[in-house]
Amino acid sequence: MGNKRVRGAWAVVAAVVLASCAGRPDYTTVDGVMLGTTLHIVADVRDASAQELYAAVMDLDREAKASMSIFDENSLLSRLNRNQTDTVDRHIAFNLRLADSIGALSDGRYDVTVKPLVEAWGFAGKEAQAHPNIDSILTFVGREKVHIEGNRLVKADPRVQLDFNSVAKGYTVDLLAALVERFGAENYIVDIGGEVRCRGVNRQGNPWRIGVETPFDGNMSDGEYLQRRISLSEGGLATSGNYRRFYLDADGNKVAHTIDPRTGHSVVSRLLSVTVVAPTCAEADALGTMFLAMGADDARAAVDRMPGVKVYFILAGEGDAYEEYVSPAMKPLILE
Repeated sequence: MGNKRVRGAWAVVAAVVLASCAGRPDYTTVDGVMLGTTLHIVADVRDASAQELYAAVMDLDREAKASMSIFDENSLLSRLNRNQTDTVDRHIAFNLRLADSIGALSDGRYDVTVKPLVEAWGFAGKEAQAHPNIDSILTFVGREKVHIEGNRLVKADPRVQLDFNSVAKGYTVDLLAALVERFGAENYIVDIGGEVRCRGVNRQGNPWRIGVETPFDGNMSDGEYLQRRISLSEGGLATSGNYRRFYLDADGNKVAHTIDPRTGHSVVSRLLSVTVVAPTCAEADALGTMFLAMGADDARAAVDRMPGVKVYFILAGEGDAYEEYVSPAMKPLILE
C-alpha cells in the first residue's frame, strides 16, 4: 500500500516481554512484517501473549490486503477497478469518504482516482510508459467521477480506478491501534512502515519519541539520519516525501511518485518532506500527501487556512542546506 516511512527512535526495543519496574505495567513488543513493510508494536496488552497478539495482527494484515491492496489482483479494490464487482466493504467505504473530505481541502491536488496516472509514470508496480498520453488519461481522473450509493461504488466512467496508497496504510495503523486496545492496552505505539499511532507513555513513563528522517535523495537508512524527534502521547503521525521514490527519465528529469491529478505530471518542489500529526493516522497519511502535492508555497498557504493543524515541513534551501517550517500547533511536540 504505501512506502512513506518515518523511523521511530524508541528508547528500548529488545525483549518480547519485559518485567514491570517501579509499578509500571508490563510491555509486550512484537516486530515483523505487515502490508509488505516493517511492523513494530510496543503495548501494555493484558491477558495475551506476544504470540497471540502476533496471530491477531496477521489476521488483520490479511483482511486489509484482501480489501485495499492494489498489488493483489484478487483484492476487492482490484476487482472494483476492473469492474468485476461494484460492492464495497467498510474499509473501501471509509477510505473513499475520508479521501473525499481531504480532497475538498486540496484544490484538486489530492485525489484517489489518480491510479491510471501513477501506473503510466511507472509506479504502483507498473513499468513506466515511454510517452504516456496524459490528456487521454485525465478524462477519467477526478474525485467527482466516483461515489458510493449504499454499499455500491458508482463510476461516471468505467475506466475510473482507485488507489488508496495515500491513506490505506494509515487507516490500517488505526485498525492496529484498535486491535491492541481490544487486548487491553492503555499505553502503546504501533508502527507500520514508519506510520504511527500511539497513546499514553513508554516504558520510562515518558511520551513516545518518533524520529523524522533527513530527506536527502535516496536516503534508505533505518533511522541513521534524523532531522528531528517528535514527542507524542496521543494520535497518529505520518511523513510523506519524494526523496525515496523517484527516478530519472531518459532526459535526466526527476519523476517523483507524487502526481498532481490536475496536470497528470510529477510534483517536484522545494518541499521535500511533510510530517503531520492528527487524531488518526489515516488523516495524517492523507493530509501529508495533500500538502506534498501542493508544493511549498501552496502548502504553507493551506496551513494558514487550517488553524490547529500540526505539520512539520522540510524544504530545500541554498546548496545542501535545509529549511524548516513548524506550524504553531506542532511546536510543543518538537524535541530540541
